Amino acid sequence: MQHAIKIHVNGEARTWRSGATVSELLSELDIKNERVAVELNLEILDRAVFDQRLLKDGDRVEIMSFIGGGAS
Repeated sequence: MQHAIKIHVNGEARTWRSGATVSELLSELDIKNERVAVELNLEILDRAVFDQRLLKDGDRVEIMSFIGGGAS
């Protein structure tokens, strides 16, 4: 049986399900893994661990999107 945990995503408090991975969080927020960097509790995560890294009560997640562009 899964219970709810409290996490912060980009500074916003959220109730989430325990046992969820970073990858599942991104998917449920409709965010593509390949276009973001994720910081979990002040640690930048390698994209390769998104599927294994479980979210825990009190975690602080910062999701940063990459935006294309450049000098003209």
